[in-house]
Amino acid sequence: MRPLWRGRVLALLAIVFVALNLRTAVAALSPIFDEISADIPLGSVGIGLLGMLPPVCFAVVGLFAPALHRRFGLERVVIGALTAILLGQLARGASGSYLVLVLASTLTFAGMGVANVLLPPLVKRYFPDRIGLVTSLYATVMALGASVPALIAVQVSDSAGWRVSVGMWSVLAVLALLPLVLLSARERRVRRAERQEAVERRASAEEPAAVDVPTPAVFGLVWRSPIAWSLMLVFGVTALNSYALFAWLPEILLDVSTVSQEQSGALLSLFAVMGLPAALLVPILAARMRNVYPLMAAGAIFDIVGYGGLLLAPDAVTWLWVALVGLGGMLFPLCLVLINLRTRTHEGAVALSSFVQSFGYGLGALGPLLLGVLHEASGGWTVPLLFLLATALTFAICGIVVSKPRMLEDQWHN
Repeated sequence: MRPLWRGRVLALLAIVFVALNLRTAVAALSPIFDEISADIPLGSVGIGLLGMLPPVCFAVVGLFAPALHRRFGLERVVIGALTAILLGQLARGASGSYLVLVLASTLTFAGMGVANVLLPPLVKRYFPDRIGLVTSLYATVMALGASVPALIAVQVSDSAGWRVSVGMWSVLAVLALLPLVLLSARERRVRRAERQEAVERRASAEEPAAVDVPTPAVFGLVWRSPIAWSLMLVFGVTALNSYALFAWLPEILLDVSTVSQEQSGALLSLFAVMGLPAALLVPILAARMRNVYPLMAAGAIFDIVGYGGLLLAPDAVTWLWVALVGLGGMLFPLCLVLINLRTRTHEGAVALSSFVQSFGYGLGALGPLLLGVLHEASGGWTVPLLFLLATALTFAICGIVVSKPRMLEDQWHN
């Protein structure tokens, strides 16, 4: 096994800083909707649309990530994605109308959607011998990126204005672009030399041409894979829960318990930060386990107990119920590492990542809308919370298929 750092410092820094950008924009708005509404009228429908934008953009744009990868190469596409995030974050902070805020958010989330899909293949390319460790590292950083904005958004908005609170996260995109640009330049030189060597070898019939990127035929095979469908459903239901709560958790807590607005923001941050221990440990554990079903079952149990607590005793230990639901998000880093653990090749990882994340985020996009509709129809939060509790059954059922140690490519030849 190669030392982690040797020859891969730029790649590791690029992966870490890209991951840091993939959730900040999602968590930066909801704690300060009241402040934003003073300048830009939002309303319940407007807030619901903003809550749906991240997973919708992730789903739609993620479908095009493999084609962009084939056309321009892995590193250059990720650079383009980070550039979109940078420009979108700046434009969100400068928004003067709801339309501009939506368009800027769409640009930001589109960049995130491309980077979401290509980050696991980036890990597989540069760290095939450390998949569990590096996935754990970047999933932990993603959890930090989701928790810190929710924790400090209100304080920064109160002291410097909501525009600074929203736009300041563009700095993280600049930090990610620096190692990415250097890595891309280095890899172009290396691959030019490798292509020349490959041409010479093929000319002497020593080595056949290698395929590094997924073809349309590969995506057709992924569509027929039980592994792909099961992993997508687990990922999608996890995303549904996550985005529903990022959009509505403060409102839920204000209605069902006696917490204050500031406390509800802190509890939203707690919900996000509970992803840290899961992100740190789950990928490493999964890489060492033959069957990961115990991890699937643990995620389902955390959700069931957490939602049950919010339903039956919301004021008793509110922080505990929120923390348990946050721990249920452990299935997100598990799905990310399984994209690489259930594939043998780089093209398989890209194809599976695109399928799982695009359609999974499409399912996740329904979360904020469904919770809003159920709340409106029932006049309370009991029915929406019961719905979220019921979704945990998906993990128990679909987890049976994806937990077994089988490879995506092996199914293509059966």
